[in-house]
Amino acid sequence: MSKFLTINEFIGGFLNRKELLSNNIQLRAIAGDGSKRLFSRITCRDTGESIIVVENKPVNDFLKKENEAYLMIGKHLLGKGLPLPEIYEYDLENGWFILEDLGDERLQDKILQDNDSSRFLDDVVELLFNLQIIGIEGFKKEWCCQTEKYDHFLMRKYESDYFRDSFLSSYLQIKSVWPELETPFNHLAETASGAECNFFLHRDFQSRNIMIHNNRICIIDWQGGRIGPLGYDLASFLIDPYINLSQREKKRLYDKYVVLLNRYNTQYTEAFEKYFPYLAIQRNLQILGAFSYLTKRLGKVYFKEYIPSAVESLYQLLDGLADPKLSSLTGIVKNVLDEYFP
Repeated sequence: MSKFLTINEFIGGFLNRKELLSNNIQLRAIAGDGSKRLFSRITCRDTGESIIVVENKPVNDFLKKENEAYLMIGKHLLGKGLPLPEIYEYDLENGWFILEDLGDERLQDKILQDNDSSRFLDDVVELLFNLQIIGIEGFKKEWCCQTEKYDHFLMRKYESDYFRDSFLSSYLQIKSVWPELETPFNHLAETASGAECNFFLHRDFQSRNIMIHNNRICIIDWQGGRIGPLGYDLASFLIDPYINLSQREKKRLYDKYVVLLNRYNTQYTEAFEKYFPYLAIQRNLQILGAFSYLTKRLGKVYFKEYIPSAVESLYQLLDGLADPKLSSLTGIVKNVLDEYFP
């Protein structure tokens, strides 16, 4: 049983031990993104020091497991020297965490506001590669909260079927049954499943989950981490609709990643390049499913503005790959683009 009755006691105990407790404390809520977790910043005006408080009440088995994943994966990656906020204190029974404060500047903000952000983009690619290679060392699948690895089941249920149900059927309300998508969805999952799946996968590696703190990049929202293939997280970053990178910049960063991969082990390169487009399409399907669900079902309408660019990105990926077994999916996406997002 937790020794704390309230979150205020939990926070107060930490502040007292750190000799930060005073009457001059400011608490301010911080807006979250797609998560149901609650975030707050507590600042001691006397010293200027601040902390982040995360609340994720474990009201069901999944949220309980998610909190355990947040803790265990976070501690693991921190132990590997990867740039995450330090976890100062936690109470799993209540779903409370106290973290290092990384500030408010996300990579998205930096890219959209700064014409010279290429250094940070390069740093992200290098960090991602290190995360994938170093993060898998000693990683335990028991820590994962959704699935232990990125596999065929996940691709169908949480990506392609998610796109079909949340985007096509619910958000656009075209129709509820899509038998013509079974063949391309199965082909996508079966092909992408051929990628070697023995690396650390963040699974939501995008610009709003990358912070800039003291002029260096740091990772947040790692609780969805699991075992997976190399290409997925890179694809997630390159097609990130929040920053909408140019094709030239995508190519440059892709090439930089391939150089790092060749330097590490050339035997991975051919397979990486073969499966990357399929993993990118899978990720793009997931993005559209998530944005549609968050907009339509949860009322988080600010995600709506990113849907058109995500549809355009999906069509470009499908058209560029030109896999005949995906032709029905390509046609549907082209029709959606022309009719709903001209």
